[in-house]
Amino acid sequence: MLLLVEGLLLFVPLVVLGAAVDWPASLGEPAATVLPQVAENETALRLGYVLYLAYSALFLPVALWTTATLAPDRQDSRLARLGMAFAALSTLARCVGIVRWLTTMPDLAQDWQSGVHREAVEVQYDALNSFAGGVGELLGVSLFAAGWLLCLAKIADIPVWLKGFTALTAAALALPLVELLGVDAGALISVGSATVQVWFLVTAVYVFRSGRRAPLAT
Repeated sequence: MLLLVEGLLLFVPLVVLGAAVDWPASLGEPAATVLPQVAENETALRLGYVLYLAYSALFLPVALWTTATLAPDRQDSRLARLGMAFAALSTLARCVGIVRWLTTMPDLAQDWQSGVHREAVEVQYDALNSFAGGVGELLGVSLFAAGWLLCLAKIADIPVWLKGFTALTAAALALPLVELLGVDAGALISVGSATVQVWFLVTAVYVFRSGRRAPLAT
């Protein structure tokens, strides 16, 4: 159920934020485009990002449960502990990236709407969006989540096809890291996000059909 919830929950903020601020396409747009939308749709924005925060916070318990279920004999191994460290860092980085939209961005939107010191507001927006976006999306969603999946693929007692799909998902998640080299990731972020959602759902079906149980649940 955790895997199913994690696999489906992202679609809720995707719909809510997509209607409110054209998310996620608007993440790369300038302050003049995004901040008026934030001001006009603040309630929907907050709802969408609270749901996205819940999805991100759930990543750690999902990772813990999945590791215990798919690698019951190696969940205390060094590689499993490394994977859990990656999962914890991923959860923290995601939440840090999201919180900016629930705290600072609405205030910047109100300042922008007032028409005073818009150049200063634009500088603050660009700096905060670049930093928090890099922490949340590049480190949280890409690097650390990919690290957990690679560790899981190595230790999990699962069929070869699922091991391969897990490694492929990790690679898809890591693709946006090319931005650290100054390359525009473009649609790679969407490719990684879509792939990992499919992985959650496929793995959930596998667990149900195989009758696997985590030792912690018995």
